[in-house]
Amino acid sequence: MTFTLESGAEGRWTNGGSTHAVICVNGGTAAENDGTWSASVEWLVRRLAPRLPRLSFLEVRYRTKSWRQFDRCVDDARAAIGAARTGGAERLALLGFSMGGAVAARVAGDPAVSHVLGLAPWLPPQLDLEPLARRRFTVLHGGLDRGLPGLPGVRPALSQDGFARALEAGAEGSRTVIAGAFHAIALRSPRGRLVPMPRARRWEELVAAELERFCA
Repeated sequence: MTFTLESGAEGRWTNGGSTHAVICVNGGTAAENDGTWSASVEWLVRRLAPRLPRLSFLEVRYRTKSWRQFDRCVDDARAAIGAARTGGAERLALLGFSMGGAVAARVAGDPAVSHVLGLAPWLPPQLDLEPLARRRFTVLHGGLDRGLPGLPGVRPALSQDGFARALEAGAEGSRTVIAGAFHAIALRSPRGRLVPMPRARRWEELVAAELERFCA
């Protein structure tokens, strides 16, 4: 079910109505383009929702998916948290892909949030990670991730440094590098079909294990 969030962004529920919800936020680019649904996040949600029926998934489509509009993306994520809590969710996990990892870290201080998953997360040195204190922070990163001409990427070393800073800020958790995986988990074909990238099933297994811990 797709609806408009208070910020003006769009949200999309899968398995709505649970007391445990996962807020899913996308990456971004330098170009200030209109928001899109993340192929990587959408592929994961489609795989995980039947597997974890006790969890609600709320995907966020930013108004503008750009790190030049980072604060607006943060506002969109906060609006999604508000919508989830209004809808009856009592405990929240945040799942952030790429730039969404930074967005998730910024909004993690909400008292309903207990778990944060960063998938190939962009965690620049200037990002305040204090909101992750007393949260479980799980980082997954493709071993072959890097920026390529025309394609965004995040080098694993950036999330390694960010994860260490998160632990210093009071988070606890784990970081796993997925050998043979690139930045994206899935891509969208010109006809709209979701195409999994190499090692996509490994991403799925690791995310599922962490979400099972969240809803236990």
